[in-house]
Amino acid sequence: MSEKVKKLFREELKVANIGLEIFYRSLKDQAVEVVQISWQPPPSLERRLKEKLEKLL
Repeated sequence: MSEKVKKLFREELKVANIGLEIFYRSLKDQAVEVVQISWQPPPSLERRLKEKLEKLL
């Protein structure tokens, strides 16, 4: 195993969680430094409308 990989596993874990808040809460409960990023993919209807608008422009 390389020294860079070994160093990575010795450092304190810092996490950016995107998605399910249950993962965020679980990490918080384990005293892991974590931030929750609220994001979800756009609905498919919105995506289709965007594509149609782009064709018009």
